[in-house]
Order: sequence, then C-alpha cells, then structure tokens
Amino acid sequence: MIKAKEFLIKYQGLFTILGLGILFYFIFFHNIWAYALMDVDESRYVSMSKDMLNTKDFLTLYLNNEFFFEKPPLYFWGECLSFAIFGKITEFTARFPVALYGTLCGYLTYFIGKKVYSRTYGVVSALILATSLEFLILAKFAILDIVVATCVWFSLAFGMLTNFCREKNKKYFWWLFYIFSGLAVMAKGIPGFVIPFGSIFFISIYSKKFKEIFRPQYFLVGFVLFFLIVLPWHIVMLKMHDPLFFNEYVMKHHVARFLGSNEIGRQQPFYFYFLTILWGFFPWILSTLVVLIRKIFKRDFKFKDLSDIQRFMVYNGIIAIFTLLFFSSSKTKLITYILPIYPSLACLGGYIWTNYIEKGEYSRFINKTVYFLASIFVLASIVALFTNLFLPEQLALDIAPAKPLCIALLFLAGIFSIVFAKKEKYLGVFFTYVILMLSLSAFGTEKFFNIDYKFGQDDLLRFAQYSKENDKTLSCLGFTHKYSLIYYGEKPVYYSNDKDLGAIKNELNKKDNLVIMRKKDITDEIKSLNYNILEEGRRYILMEKK
Repeated sequence: MIKAKEFLIKYQGLFTILGLGILFYFIFFHNIWAYALMDVDESRYVSMSKDMLNTKDFLTLYLNNEFFFEKPPLYFWGECLSFAIFGKITEFTARFPVALYGTLCGYLTYFIGKKVYSRTYGVVSALILATSLEFLILAKFAILDIVVATCVWFSLAFGMLTNFCREKNKKYFWWLFYIFSGLAVMAKGIPGFVIPFGSIFFISIYSKKFKEIFRPQYFLVGFVLFFLIVLPWHIVMLKMHDPLFFNEYVMKHHVARFLGSNEIGRQQPFYFYFLTILWGFFPWILSTLVVLIRKIFKRDFKFKDLSDIQRFMVYNGIIAIFTLLFFSSSKTKLITYILPIYPSLACLGGYIWTNYIEKGEYSRFINKTVYFLASIFVLASIVALFTNLFLPEQLALDIAPAKPLCIALLFLAGIFSIVFAKKEKYLGVFFTYVILMLSLSAFGTEKFFNIDYKFGQDDLLRFAQYSKENDKTLSCLGFTHKYSLIYYGEKPVYYSNDKDLGAIKNELNKKDNLVIMRKKDITDEIKSLNYNILEEGRRYILMEKK
C-alpha cells in the first residue's frame, strides 16, 4: 500500500496528464462522429476543405465553385491534414482538428497554471476552460474560431511566460509569441495580430518592461519569424487575384467588417459580448463575478509587490479586458468571435476556485451562487417533467429524446452541489459542475443537434441524399447559405433569393435539376405551375418539372 502511494506521488504529474486526457476525451471528442454537419458554417467550411483536398489547390479558397476571400487558410489546411491522415472525409475527421485544438488549449492552461502557481491551480483552470459552455460547444463544432482562439492563447501564454522564465530562456518564449501570433493571423487575419500584440503591449507597460520588447534578439528575430509565416500566402494571393483579393479580403472582410456592418450585416450593440459571456462562461460566471465584485467593493486589489500568481492574474485581467473591448468596438459581431477571451477568464476563475477548494476562501459568497444555480437546476428538471402539458405537441415530441438526460443531470447536479457546499466539500462542488458539463457534452450534444435539425435541416439532408442518388443538381429559391446541400449532395448548388414565377420556371426547366423552396413561400400562383412534389418536409419541399 505504501509503495503504491509512493508510486502515485512519484508519477503524479503523469497521472494528472492522463486523467485530464480522459476528461478531455469525453468533453471534446466523444460522439463527434454521431451527428451531421450543421448549417451554416460547419457544412460550408468542411465543404471548402473537401474541395481543397480534392483539387490539391491549397492556396485559393473556393465555395460553391466561387472565390472565397473571407478567411485565411490555416483552418482549411488542418482539415485537409485530418482527411489525409485518416484517409476519409467524415463528420469525425472534420471535427477532429477542432476537438484537438480545444484539448491543446486545456493542456496549455494546465501547464502554465502549474508553472506560475500549483498543479491544483493548473488542473482547476484547465477544467474550467474545457467546461465553459461556449468554449465547449465551439471546440466540437467544425468552424475556425477555435483555431484562432488556440493560436492566440498560445501566443499570449508564451508572451506572459517571458515574465516568469529564466533570462537565458526568455528569447525562446518571445520567438514562440511571434510564431503563434503569425499562426493566429493565418487563422483569422487582423484579430490574430491585434489581440496578442495589444495585450502584451499593455502588460509590458504594467510590468514596466516595455523596453524589453524592442531588444533586437526578441524584436527583430521575432518579426522575421512572424512575417515568414504571414507574408508568403498573402503575397501569392495578391499576385494571383489582385485587385479582387485586396478588395474582398482586406477592405471588405477586415476594414469594413470592423468599422461598419452595412455590407456584412451582423450589427450588434456595444454590450453584446458582455451578455454573451454571461452564458458563454456558464457555470463559472456567477462565482467569478461575485468574488471580483466583492474584491472591488472591498478595494481588495494590490498592484505592488505581487507574487507570481497575483501578477499572472493581473496579466489575464488585462488580456480579458483588452479582448472584450476590441471585439465590442467592432460594428460587426457574432457570438463566436469572443472565443479567445475564455482562457484568460478560466485562469481568473481558476484562481478563485482553487482558493475556494483549498482554503474555503470567499465560501460564503460562492456558496450563495451554488445554491442559486442548484435551485435553478432542480426547478428546471421538475418543469421539464411536465413539458407535454404546456408545449406544442410537435415541439414536445422534438425535445423528448433529450429530456431524460437533462432532467437527471440537472436534478442530480442541483442536489449534489447543495450537499457538498453544506458539508464544506468544495472539491465536490467543483467536480459536480465539471461532471455536469462533461456529461452534457459527451452524451447530450448529439441529442441537441438532432433537435435543431428537425427545424429544417433534416429536410435538406434528405433532399441532398436524393439528388446524389439520382444524379440531379439542386436550385434553392427564396433562401441561401444552406451548405449541407453542397456537402451531402456532393455537387455545386444554385442559391437565389428570387422566388417569382419566372425564376421558378427557369430552374424547373433546367435538365436534371430539382428545386427546393420553403413551404411558406408556396403561393397559389406557384401551385399552378407544372411540377411534381418529390418530397415534402417540415419546412421545405423538393420539386421537379412534370
């Protein structure tokens, strides 16, 4: 028994890494093969990656046989590499890279937390990141936001580590900062440059190490590495596709996207991301906010003679504030853009929860958030038992497959978190939240996706399969951007918002072509046309000429 204990202590680092790996598997990887690619972005980006691999053109991006100059290619290269390694293109191979990015973020958070404070802090911060609702969702969703978040976090982590490493090793961390900033640019353009460089700029001012940035062995070598990563593809694209690439990629999708939303759409108010974080950092947001507000109220902040972990907290606070303000300043906003903020929030929340677990610090305030959430969980589980009584019949049937899991998990999480908090078993409270989010991710994601598909995408998946089996082309009239038709139908699709009689006749008259329209757009005039309904779904119909 003693030898076994000594063995565990001796190799506790290895067992910690293996234990995190098991948890990360269930959080990020489990069942990612079990549900179809979702419209709009998943099916769009995976279709583009599939075309890139098939055409062997790894420079120019295409969507539906048209130029796509909205994004750089790093995400698509990762997808192609996954397809090549596994030898097939499936939902699993499409989602494997993003799940891997999520795992890498989790491990980096663990290692940096272990270095600046303790192994417990590293584990707690890594699991808070991995189980934060928005991060968890997007690390199982085959889109590129997790790629830029990962590259940005690696860049920032190495930038912060320059303040905690030996002088002789500092140049390597600075070089890694520039390398991953370059990769972040290749993932999503300007944000991949602004967030790391802007954050480190303010961190260097706070730490009074601003001049260090400009040491030639850091600055000159770093920018050479940065430009070696960033410039080649951009120069080639400008030479191959000027002026279209400049107008689309630079002016429209970078400058215009930040300064306005007239061309892109997606305009949201300044406070949009403040609200996003309230649900995106669930279930850790309440406890983190309560403690931070308490510290502000008591003026319990020191900025001089700080320990390593306290300085690390300040650095992550600077990163979180800068990232939030940068994205909030943009006129164009989507909930996915804010993803790079979560690693820093996890490090802040991790410190609070580590002290709560080990010392009971701020237990009176954190326990109140635990009791509040537990009440919501239990109440929600009870209400869910009776959804058949107050929801429309069809909606009640749609959500039925997910009900047992959600009811059980919410009820048990509510009860166990209350019991653990009452008995001052704070580690139990922490792992109650971790297991809740892990279980929802591993065993609920497929059910939640399939519920969403019932509101129209199931129709499109059947139509795509029909067109593929019968060697037909597809035209979508009255709607656009449903790219699952391209991926699962394996052919280009004609999209148009035009739904007048002339447009419908033209598309029906095309040889071997089928037309898809929304049921609500079918007027009496359209019904008078000469067509057969091949399939009628919940939201769409599939038509062909008689």
